[in-house]
Amino acid sequence: MGIHPVFRQFLHADSGAFAYLLADTVTGAAVLVDPVLGDVPLYHRAMRENRLRLERVVETHLHDDHVSGAWVLHVGTGAPIAAGSRAGIEVAQHRLEDGETLAFGGESLQAISTPGHTAGCMSFLWRDRVFTGDTMLIGGCGSAEPPQGHAGRLFDSLTRHLMTLPDETLVCPGHATGRRRVSCIGEERLLNPCLAGKSRDEFIAGVRAALRVAPVARDIHLTVNARGGDPEGARPVGPPHELARADYH
Repeated sequence: MGIHPVFRQFLHADSGAFAYLLADTVTGAAVLVDPVLGDVPLYHRAMRENRLRLERVVETHLHDDHVSGAWVLHVGTGAPIAAGSRAGIEVAQHRLEDGETLAFGGESLQAISTPGHTAGCMSFLWRDRVFTGDTMLIGGCGSAEPPQGHAGRLFDSLTRHLMTLPDETLVCPGHATGRRRVSCIGEERLLNPCLAGKSRDEFIAGVRAALRVAPVARDIHLTVNARGGDPEGARPVGPPHELARADYH
């Protein structure tokens, strides 16, 4: 494993969504977790500055509140898209099952199936941190809206898969919930109001009470993001030199 891996967290201002750039500095191999279409130029700049080569685009789930940058990044760099086998992301070239690993250089991500927010949610464990998408948030959790959401499965994913990680494991969520950008499993176990002291039935009742009516924009995002962020076939954005793989070397 690289001694000093690259780790960057990006906050998309409009949606509050986090994306993550991880890389092995020895080989320059990189992955992007949950990229947002509007921030694609920012990701390219960060990769050029660090002389990185994008090996994989990773989606934790099918997003409903912003447009994914996965397909544009795939077209521009050749990096395949990886997502859970039940995520509903039609353009994913690598459909992951629980426990699979994704190698990039001397680094690797381990896929952890965490359904509930959607049927195909995956979290990803890397070194001392876990990328939880919208399954676990800082002081909260994702919604469980039908038809893909399921409150009972969400509780099971949180308590049986994420909360069993060591207390010191850093939680890197898919969304901002306030000013904080990172938490840890031990803190969420003790203080997360969605979970602390709650039985499964109490959790389900609380999640159901919080369900909202799905806006039209949500359905549009789901449709677009099933195709990686471009419903009509992606076209590179910006001058060709910004997207060329050679620019990362």
